[in-house]
Amino acid sequence: MTQQTKQHTEGTGVQPEHTHNAEVHSHDHYHVSHHHTGELVPEFEHRTYWHTHDHNHNPLTHGHNYSREDEAVYHGKEAHIHDHAAPAESPA
Repeated sequence: MTQQTKQHTEGTGVQPEHTHNAEVHSHDHYHVSHHHTGELVPEFEHRTYWHTHDHNHNPLTHGHNYSREDEAVYHGKEAHIHDHAAPAESPA
């Protein structure tokens, strides 16, 4: 059994501290990998891919410097980390 860690913010942003409840939902889910391109020097490029599946978000307490409306609208465009063996029950 995992124990929930108490979350809080230090400092104040445009949007003060607020909490999002846990939820399961579906949207495009983005991944970013580092692709090695250098022969003699370690150089990398970002490669992205995405797919859609139900996934969870644990409760989250945070603040930010963009609007709550932007937070909701652009949530699906953010990279997320999930356990793909059980994404709707992931501890991430």
